[in-house]
Amino acid sequence: MRAYESVIGLEIHAQLLTKTKAFCPVSNTFGQEPNTMVGPVSGGLPGALPVLNARAVELGVRAGLALNCDINRRSVFSRKNYFYPDLPKGYQISQFDEPLCGRGQVDIFLESNKKAPKRIGITRIHLEEDAGKSVHAPSMTLVNLNRSGVPLAEIVSEPDLRSAEEAGAYLRKIHQILVYAQVCDGNLEEGNFRCDVNISIRPLGQKTLGTRAELKNINSFRFVEKAIEYEIARQISVVEAGGHIVQETRGWDSAANRTFTMRSKEEAHDYRYFPEPDLPPLLLTESFVTGVRNSMPELPEQKKARFISEQGLSPYDAELLTAGRELASYFEDVLRAGANAKLAANWIGSELLRNLKEFDGDLKRNPVTPVSLARLLSLIENNIISGKIAKTVFDDMFKTGGDPEAIVRDRGLIQVLDVDALDGWVNEILQKHPDQASQYRAGKVKVMGFFVGEVMKLSKGKANPPLVTERFIKKLTEGS
Repeated sequence: MRAYESVIGLEIHAQLLTKTKAFCPVSNTFGQEPNTMVGPVSGGLPGALPVLNARAVELGVRAGLALNCDINRRSVFSRKNYFYPDLPKGYQISQFDEPLCGRGQVDIFLESNKKAPKRIGITRIHLEEDAGKSVHAPSMTLVNLNRSGVPLAEIVSEPDLRSAEEAGAYLRKIHQILVYAQVCDGNLEEGNFRCDVNISIRPLGQKTLGTRAELKNINSFRFVEKAIEYEIARQISVVEAGGHIVQETRGWDSAANRTFTMRSKEEAHDYRYFPEPDLPPLLLTESFVTGVRNSMPELPEQKKARFISEQGLSPYDAELLTAGRELASYFEDVLRAGANAKLAANWIGSELLRNLKEFDGDLKRNPVTPVSLARLLSLIENNIISGKIAKTVFDDMFKTGGDPEAIVRDRGLIQVLDVDALDGWVNEILQKHPDQASQYRAGKVKVMGFFVGEVMKLSKGKANPPLVTERFIKKLTEGS
């Protein structure tokens, strides 16, 4: 079998965080009764004229700035003509050859190579309206037009991606940046962030691109990666068997873990693009672009750098805490409640994320408030409970949403600092383990970890480890 290289480009569709639709003042609230959020423009009524949503333009520019794109001062809306039941007008208002944003780029890091980033080019970002949604049943197809006319930013990458891993990393990076920039809420389940994948293969070393297939409307990071892996293997299998790749649009069957043919893929000229006659060219002033730039929220790389410089976090902890905007906000709320930054980072990165696996990482379902976590960490710093006991308390807080001080009080978990009580446990362990005591006196100081561990078991985690160590050293040196 010959060696092949895959060539992959993504078209990401991000729903913009506007209250109303792209070209008419109808709400785009998700989850309403079917066909109740439809206006004259999105419903395709004759004579209805589109009016551009200014907020959508602002968010489109914000997306371009966040992704290092050129902001075009002049852009044009076009009609993309095609017939489909969920497109009442028979065309989609989009942008084609004069988009809102030009070339940009983002850097991605791979698990297989965390030190060296790979730069992925962005061809353009253009604004467009969404189509409705077709719901296919065994004997009929139902159409819901609530989503018709919702504003989208379509982010088109260069064909710089070479594997499912790279595509997944790029997709997650764009998602992270857009959510931080408050351009899109990134809700994959609601279809607010989804992508099409263009993929082809070619013999390794060949410069000419192969015939591509498009994988349509995948709204899961994992499914995108699995679909790409399957499609690469499928195309290689076809070519190796002497066949030819057909340019087509394919869907992803997540139950069967395979792609399937939907329809032949159209070329751009098949859509008969022409300028939208009811919308003049969009002209942006320098002051408008400057205003958007000045109003930009803090982006993940900026926040990561600030956590390192201001809070003294390690690059690893800063990367972990800025992976999602909600997690970073939670961390900052814990700090505002008075917690030590490094201690808070450790607990969020370990105990909180471990417990959140129960909810697939959904921070919205976390019952431990930032204030409660800060109070728990204060109990540790003030030597009221040990770190080991604190983990037990945290687990209780996560299950019940309870108050840390009340849990410690009600369960009798306050740390033992009394020297006489500690000496009693220390003497008991030394009597049980004379060989280890001799080893310590002979210079094998690592045995201290064993001693402290035994006292912690005996005290059910209530003994103060530093004081226990101190008492062991005193006893062992006195007897030497």
